[in-house]
Order: sequence, then structure tokens, then C-alpha cells
Amino acid sequence: TILFVIPSVAGMVISLTDWNVAKPDIHFIGLQNFVDIFTSKGGQYLGSIIHTLEFTFVTVIFKTVLGLGLALLLFKGLRSQNVFRTIFFTPYALAPVIIGISFISVLKPEGPFNAVLEAVGLGALTHSWLSDPNTALGSTMAVEIWRMAGWNMMILLAGMQMIPEEYYEASSIDGATKWKQFWKITLPFLRPSLMTVIVLNTIHGLRTFDIVFALTGGGQGGLTELINTQVFKEFGMGRYGMANALNVVIFVVTVVIAVIMQRLLTGKENNE
Repeated sequence: TILFVIPSVAGMVISLTDWNVAKPDIHFIGLQNFVDIFTSKGGQYLGSIIHTLEFTFVTVIFKTVLGLGLALLLFKGLRSQNVFRTIFFTPYALAPVIIGISFISVLKPEGPFNAVLEAVGLGALTHSWLSDPNTALGSTMAVEIWRMAGWNMMILLAGMQMIPEEYYEASSIDGATKWKQFWKITLPFLRPSLMTVIVLNTIHGLRTFDIVFALTGGGQGGLTELINTQVFKEFGMGRYGMANALNVVIFVVTVVIAVIMQRLLTGKENNE
């Protein structure tokens, strides 16, 4: 109650005020902060919400697919598979801020990534990945996918290890190919793990802050501004009413999307 309920309720109450350190008094303004979020001049707040949804949608797909691919590759039969599992999981164990700072150097115009492109004859593709409007948000997505793929891999590997080996042996005797085994055995048994991965990735994507803030700080002109980086800036400027309103928006969006996804995935699993 003290650590979660009271602060949450207090945040919702503050979101209905114009609390701003630049003003001497605090007034109740109802839903005006929320109206301003969706009708802000220049789309400042609405843009951060759209970027957050884009960031979440793309990263959830690629983190899940890449994690599943790595899990299948390292499930069994590969020499030194434990070493590779550790290598792929290591990025998740690193602090996001450290990763963000490191990739600033990697992706800058004179950085290693552009140097590699030039070395392989793709010099025409070199540019400033984190400040170009066409690649800034995509670059932050790529770093996030790289960081979290190993975490997805470990959860899906745990799910694969729960599948009885007898199913694979029986299907092999019946002449089933590896591809058919994947669709008829591996994927159906992995659905609970996939549901967990997708829901958690979605929640994490909607709440992302540290990796993007370390990489771009929201970007020039809000190119990579997510709703949580916007909340941080609003708090920093002393606009507590608006900051809490943005928090309420992302809280509601997160809960609604997570509940819908969980019901859809669970319902599909129960029907089958």
C-alpha cells in the first residue's frame, strides 16, 4: 500500500492539476493535461506516444523471432552450445546505459560501423545513424533488439527443454522432417513460453527509457522521443502535472494492450 497503491493514486490525482514549479499555486484542471497531450502544438506529446508504439511493435517482433532462432540453433547438437548461450545472453546482463554510451561511438559518422561499410564497398550507406531522421529511431530499435535477443533465447530454451524427447523420436520414426517437427511439436509446446515472451516484451517496449535516453536523449526535434523520455524531461522542467498525466497515459495503454494480448493468446491456446 505504501510503496505502490498510494504513489499510484497520488500520481493520478496530480495528473489532474497544473502543478508546475514555475507557478506559485496548484489548481485542479480536470482532464486538461490529457487534452493537451493529444492536441499539443507540433504534436510534441502525441509524437512520443506514436514513437513508443512503433518502437514496441517492431522490437517485439524482432526480439521474439531472433530469440526463437537462437534458441532453435542452440537447443541441442551444436558443439560449445553453452559457450554461445552465454555470449548471446551477455548483452542483457550489461547496464543499458553502458550499452547506449558504447553504441554512440559505434554508430557515429566516423565510428566502426561506417568504417566496416566502407571496407566492404558500401560507403554510400554511411551516415550519422543516430541523428538522421530516416534511421534514428530504427537504430535505437536495433540496439534494443541486440540487447534483449539473448533474454528471449533463454526463456524459449527453457520451454524447449520441457518438451518430451519421445515426441521427436516417434516423429522421426514416422519420417517427419525437422521443419514438420518444428510446426507440429516444438511450436505448439512453446506457446506458453512464447506468450510470456511476447507479453513481457510488449510491456518492456512500452516502458523503455534508459537505452533510448543513453543513445539519443530523445533525439534532435524529438526524432526518438518515447513517452518515458518525455516524462523524464517534464519532471526535469518541474511540470509535475503533465509528467504524471503522461505516466497515466502509458500506464493505461500498457495495461490494455497486455490484457488484450494475454487473453488472445491464452484463448487461442485453450481453444486448441
